[in-house]
Amino acid sequence: MRGWITYIFIIFLTTIFLCVAAWYMDPPLKVQDKILELPVPTVFALPINNQVATLDTWALPHLITDTKDTKAPYISATNALIYDMTTHTILFAKAVDEKRPFASLTKIMTAIVALEHPKTDDMYLVRQQSLVGGDSMGLSAGESLSLEELLYGLILHSGNDAAETLADNFPGGRIAFIQAMNNKAASLGLIHTHFTNPTGLEGDGNQYTTASDLLVITRYALIHFPLFRIVAGTFDHTIDATPSHKAYFLENETNLLTSYPGVMGVKTGYTPEAGLCLVTYLNYKGHEVIGVILNSDDRRDDMKMLLDYSLAKEGITPPYHG
Repeated sequence: MRGWITYIFIIFLTTIFLCVAAWYMDPPLKVQDKILELPVPTVFALPINNQVATLDTWALPHLITDTKDTKAPYISATNALIYDMTTHTILFAKAVDEKRPFASLTKIMTAIVALEHPKTDDMYLVRQQSLVGGDSMGLSAGESLSLEELLYGLILHSGNDAAETLADNFPGGRIAFIQAMNNKAASLGLIHTHFTNPTGLEGDGNQYTTASDLLVITRYALIHFPLFRIVAGTFDHTIDATPSHKAYFLENETNLLTSYPGVMGVKTGYTPEAGLCLVTYLNYKGHEVIGVILNSDDRRDDMKMLLDYSLAKEGITPPYHG
């Protein structure tokens, strides 16, 4: 009997010894290491990409292009996509997965990140480094504005100064803000989009997207942020002077906002590299439609033709417009 007890005791001690040796030779995986081994991309792990807290798994339906449709309009844009959110239908598609620079359409994602990470005191200090030139809402160093006020300047005037101010006030600063933009794109499943700045200006990196990715970004902004819808659909807006900033009067530069019935924003963009770009949101006769145009010679006429064509394709008589 004692022999069996001695034998079991020896096995027990040997097991303890082997466990301790294994610990030192190959310590247990840390929490983050376990996450890295999950059978999903690391960008969907919350400790790695905090943007997944607001994950939206919607994906664009499979594209089916009707090559026999002789009524489809000729457009100058190299890339275009029209999608009806109401019927979940792609109505027009042209080179939707080609990577393109997209100028100030970048600011749609800038707005998303800013709205998802508001400051608790809602006071955004304007620093000299944020006054980068180009399109501007006219900020001055030393002023402080609210998030909502900056969003009006960001969207209506396409203010680069507003974009940089939002980025500069982000926890961790501008670099962390740009990383959050890329993390957000990744959490939306967008593998053909990359940001190097919050403005869309050329000159500081490889910034690109596709028409299909841009549709996903715009849809996300419209669905999740009522304030974004309001700002994007506003033609003009006055910001009264306060002790922390001067007064501002802003007018929306988005094409068709006042000339095509039902158009309610969203954003224009232009650089010599990107060409004329436009994202349009149309709400007409019960249909919510998003249109994306990249690298156009005439974004206004291109979008009008595409909206007319798309509505007619669904059996809706397009509205009269100038």
